[in-house]
Amino acid sequence: MRLALEPLRRVLVVENPHPSLDERLRAAGMEVVRHDGAAPEEDELIALLRRHDAQVLCKRSRVPVGRRVIEAAPSLFLVQLCSIGTDSVDLQAAADHGVIVCNDPVSNGRSVVELALGQLLALARRLYETDRACRDGTWDKTAAGRYELRGKVLGVLGLGRIGRATARAAEALGMRVRFHDTAEVAREVGIELGFEPVDDIEALFAGSDCVTVHLSSHDAQGRSNAGILTRERLMALGRDRGPGSPRLFVNLSRGFLFDPDDLLAAVRAGAIRRAAVDVYPSEPRGGEAWANPYAGEPRVAVTPHIGASTLEAQPRIARRVAATVLGFAREGRLRDCVFAPRLTLAPSRPEPVVLAVCHAALPGTKAAVDEAIYRAGASNLESAHLDFDARGMAYEVVRLDRPLERSAIEAMAAEARRRTGRPDAIRSVRQVAAAAIPRP
Repeated sequence: MRLALEPLRRVLVVENPHPSLDERLRAAGMEVVRHDGAAPEEDELIALLRRHDAQVLCKRSRVPVGRRVIEAAPSLFLVQLCSIGTDSVDLQAAADHGVIVCNDPVSNGRSVVELALGQLLALARRLYETDRACRDGTWDKTAAGRYELRGKVLGVLGLGRIGRATARAAEALGMRVRFHDTAEVAREVGIELGFEPVDDIEALFAGSDCVTVHLSSHDAQGRSNAGILTRERLMALGRDRGPGSPRLFVNLSRGFLFDPDDLLAAVRAGAIRRAAVDVYPSEPRGGEAWANPYAGEPRVAVTPHIGASTLEAQPRIARRVAATVLGFAREGRLRDCVFAPRLTLAPSRPEPVVLAVCHAALPGTKAAVDEAIYRAGASNLESAHLDFDARGMAYEVVRLDRPLERSAIEAMAAEARRRTGRPDAIRSVRQVAAAAIPRP
């Protein structure tokens, strides 16, 4: 059981998110260590977490945090992603050890949307190829292979926050929008916005002139999206739109959705005329050489995972992430927790004491928490509870009138083990007294 009887203070920052993150956390009394340079390998990351006894790890999307890392860092309570994607963290391992994982699904949205629209425009007018030709002394101003986007059909695969914003921007350019999403809420919102729902991915591709992909790592039912774009689906782009379709493909979301060889096959077969890719199945760490899977194919434009890399987005991410970390450290507040996206869970106010417990989602664990509070003579002033069923974990945050002694918390864990027969019934416990919270 991970146990902290004071606000979380020790933060390790890797992968170089915006430096204002450190400044905001330090101003609030946090002890921040930033690892500069290349992204650490697993052994180095473990050494850093242990050396600094880190309670919070802030990272972007590249450094993997697997089960071995989590088990080797017993003081770790929060992995805070300075990005949207969660692929780099073993979420089940985190849940098994009571480690919360949060991301930022908001701050880089505008940057990704603008890149998606920019790529569609550049592909439609053959700007990448034309630039290279002009530099080589070729003057080709023919209209061949150049298209307007107005009047074309855009297929949006994944109608989350970024997918919706991209769809609305494309609509403003005069495009007609179709979409596919397995989430019922996304489907209803899309219909309300006037977009056409499509139940089948291949049908989305076949009936669209352009497709832009904005998928998460898993769908709404928890199924992995790895390999979801088969060669057959890629080959279907524009099939029902006739010979005048530009047949453009843009992927800014996940690198493992399709095999690069399948995209190359679709381009070389003419099923996709041009494509732009920003993410890849394998991406280098800082300073490493990169093997471009599309080298030699000028009809596939490549960028180095820069969807969120703008001067505006990075400070926004730092601001939101700092607020998320501080809310969790001081109040037990959950925001942008990837175990339950778009959910906020917290007591109405953090004083005088907050008890935050991660436990197995089993009968008897919540009763053990309640009984420990009662036996300690404390009063439960307010509580909030949430089961993360897909991960087999629950999170409970309780506002108490007085703190529990360590012995009472240990008795809670013992009672939960007795009731459930599980040694990991209580996975992590944090207790924060308002008087112990440092103020800037």
